[in-house]
Amino acid sequence: MISQLPAAFRPPYSIDDRFKKSVVYFSMEIAADQALKTYSGGLGFLAGSHMKSAFELNQNLIGISLLWKYGYYDQVRKTDNAMDVQFREKLYFFLQDTGIEFTLDIAGRPVRVRAYYLDPKHFQTVPLFFLTSDIDGNDGAARSISYRLYDNDTRLKIAQCMLLGIGGAKLIDALGATPDVYHLNEAHALSAAFYLYQKLGSADEVRKRMVFTTHTPEEAGNEKHDIYLLNEMSFFGGVSMDRIREISGIQDNVFNHSLVALRLSRQANGVSKLHGEVARQMWGRYEGICPIGHVTNAQNQRYWTDSTIETARLAEDKEAIAARKLELKRPLFRIVADQVGKLFNPNVLTLVWARRFATYKRPDLLTQDLERFTWLLNQTNYPVQIIWAGKPYPMDGGATDVFNHLYYLSHLFPNMAVLTGHELGLSKMLKDGSDGWLNTPIVGREASGTSGMTAAMNGSVNISTNDGWVREFTKPGENSFLVPEADPLLPDHARDEQDRDNLFDLIEHEILPMYYDRPADWQALVLRSMNDVNAFFGANRMAAEYYEKIY
Repeated sequence: MISQLPAAFRPPYSIDDRFKKSVVYFSMEIAADQALKTYSGGLGFLAGSHMKSAFELNQNLIGISLLWKYGYYDQVRKTDNAMDVQFREKLYFFLQDTGIEFTLDIAGRPVRVRAYYLDPKHFQTVPLFFLTSDIDGNDGAARSISYRLYDNDTRLKIAQCMLLGIGGAKLIDALGATPDVYHLNEAHALSAAFYLYQKLGSADEVRKRMVFTTHTPEEAGNEKHDIYLLNEMSFFGGVSMDRIREISGIQDNVFNHSLVALRLSRQANGVSKLHGEVARQMWGRYEGICPIGHVTNAQNQRYWTDSTIETARLAEDKEAIAARKLELKRPLFRIVADQVGKLFNPNVLTLVWARRFATYKRPDLLTQDLERFTWLLNQTNYPVQIIWAGKPYPMDGGATDVFNHLYYLSHLFPNMAVLTGHELGLSKMLKDGSDGWLNTPIVGREASGTSGMTAAMNGSVNISTNDGWVREFTKPGENSFLVPEADPLLPDHARDEQDRDNLFDLIEHEILPMYYDRPADWQALVLRSMNDVNAFFGANRMAAEYYEKIY
């Protein structure tokens, strides 16, 4: 397919024979670089790493996403320091106008779409194309489709999915390309399947070309809409309702996007070994779905890993790793001082909890036992510093309340900080500067998670519940620390209490004494962690595995 692109849009490499099959990758968000704010969190981080590793491996793959005028949102503070959501226009002079424009029919109205191109030379990705409806000739409603990533207005969100799916498929046609594989990273671009159906004439022909990656381990978390609303908005591109019901298998009025993606793909995958098992159990009762395997998520080492610490790892120089960690703490602690006015000590064990703020991830787990948390932060035998960061979904009042509660609680402790602005840049500094990486999701709720991978690449030790990718990585006490699994039959409050107590026990009785009293053991564990994460959880392995197992 890359050879079919106009010369201006081809990457600076020849396709590797192992990866000749042509693939177009659809993702609602891609985190290519801090400078391009077209992502919200883990899904985008993952997609960005995939596109970088596909570049490194010389794969015959291009990516399509949307050019969000306001990004996800800018995380700032109000005058009382409560978290605030700011939508600000982003300008990208490094994106190239392709000159390609076309029209989509959305809810009976024509919407003009323009495509922009990200040259691989800028951020070392495969060719990436970004679609926008924010162009002259569209009215305000049409322009707003590409304003905000994951808009909470139902009709607008459907329109965004159509812009990605149908718009992306139309872009491929406009480029003159005929890909072998259409890869849907989540079901947002599902409308592309109905565009292909009209073009190819049968559902079987669609299935020959489409594959699907699901990231959602709970059926209730998958996108659903009223089938008649979708039809009204032209989501199905003019295919009759009778035919839609026939090819999708949906006979009631609730259109489950992930279920239909499973029925119109030839292969699907979860994003960790555990998630593959969960997905097969979750969807196995439905008829007509494709096989579901797994490709465990990973992150791009070239982008995420500090070069000095990587050199020390390859030399197995534990002292050099420890010295570099002290250096990497300093720029992070300058951010802490700048944002919250606290001076952290590089010689103190520093724990970080940083990822998308969602209640199932339990960012406030430790603070729920305030007496024990206070003792931990106030004791001086084994001092500890803790930093939180992460963006809640802007309309998620519960997660925002948790963020604000942690911030106000931090006023009581000079060694506790809650930061704003969690994007690629801050995420990198947090992983570079932390000694321990806290990961506290309810077991069974995390499809994979990836933040702990890039933390481990930079010498930060995972301290985690036994969920997602961690199950494939952890050797408790050897390369990480694992919170003993609570009885899954316990009520929620009792499960949280047991997890909390076990996490405190780990920190107080194993982690702190090892860090301060047995530094040689700590450095040996850090090195094993770095070696083990680099052995399997690099995105080059993942990108190759998609070709071998899915495409």
